[in-house]
Amino acid sequence: MARPTLEIADIFRAHGPAWRQANAGHVSLSQLKVMSAIEACRTEALGGHVAGCTKCGHQHIAYNSCKNRHCPKCQGPAARYWMEARAGDLLPVEYFHVVFTLPAEIARIAYWNKKAIYGLLFKASAETVMTIAADPKRMGARVGMTSVLHTWGSALTHHPHVHMIVPGGGLSPDDMKWVACKPGFFLHVRVLSRLFRRLFLEGLMGLYRTGKLVFFGDLEGLAKAGAFAAWLAPLRNSEWVVYAKPPFGGPEAVLAYLSRYTHRVAISNARLVSADADTVAFLWKDYRIKSGGRQKVMRLATPEFIRRFLIHVLPDGFHRIRHYGLLASSTRKANLTKIRALLCVQHPEQAAASEPEAEIIPLTLREPCPCCGGPMRIIEIFRRGEIPMSRAPPREQAA
Repeated sequence: MARPTLEIADIFRAHGPAWRQANAGHVSLSQLKVMSAIEACRTEALGGHVAGCTKCGHQHIAYNSCKNRHCPKCQGPAARYWMEARAGDLLPVEYFHVVFTLPAEIARIAYWNKKAIYGLLFKASAETVMTIAADPKRMGARVGMTSVLHTWGSALTHHPHVHMIVPGGGLSPDDMKWVACKPGFFLHVRVLSRLFRRLFLEGLMGLYRTGKLVFFGDLEGLAKAGAFAAWLAPLRNSEWVVYAKPPFGGPEAVLAYLSRYTHRVAISNARLVSADADTVAFLWKDYRIKSGGRQKVMRLATPEFIRRFLIHVLPDGFHRIRHYGLLASSTRKANLTKIRALLCVQHPEQAAASEPEAEIIPLTLREPCPCCGGPMRIIEIFRRGEIPMSRAPPREQAA
């Protein structure tokens, strides 16, 4: 893939120092680390290796990647490796995509309480689906799901929501049979919305009572119990957005779809149009009714663009991909084995077990030679700040 002509790293390198100086004391350590990682990604600052083709002798330098989960350049390979690991978990059933979105008022609180509110969003949305699915009047089954947190809208605004991928069915209460949902239909969205609203608001009150929420700026008055209760009241009767998309075409479609969501960052390099000291222009989709999702170009002041990108930096150690119910990490393998037995299907790995394993050659890279397609070997490794002995031209590749 050709290197984009403009990258987030270019903007950070050119305008990040001035932005950091202007916002000194108002930028978290996590945000500063993300900026530094993106600036250094795939440059000599992180070291790398020289690769050589065993057939034609072609050589190139591949600098190391920062592997930061907020870096646009690092998430493509990370997504591929993650999907390879998850491919064996897919079942030959319908899969559904459900989206849980927080109201704008709560998103304002989440801005200052990311770990608490995002964690509650995960918990309440998962509990909602598992509770409704277990109701004998609905499906009467134990289900599982994979949830992915996104915190942005197309214009880089703060818009926390969870994308949930759910198999269309689950295990019966006695674990003796697979209970499938109705073809093409999972659960009633309105019922999900009502329970999600109740569970989230109950959890929010719990966070408030235990002093786990902080308030700043024009929200500072909510620190008083009466003001917080009055602010919360309208949200108990408002409509909360829960959206369910049509089922996927099959497990392969699920895998392709997940790869676009699991490791996405706030904005990809491909969406950048131009940037200078004053303005950054980028592509975005306007989802308002009159626009119908039409792609447009947005122009933001460069400092504002950097600020918007950094508000989506997650708290250290916070997991943005989580598994619940039947797919929870501790019991996933056993549950999937049981489900496959009930569905009379073979595990994908079992079908390939009889095939001889390919010979693994040490230091052979995944990508073939760009000139002749031959295998590439690492012929030199250099550390941070070192200059490689080879005169090979650098190449956009993570080591």
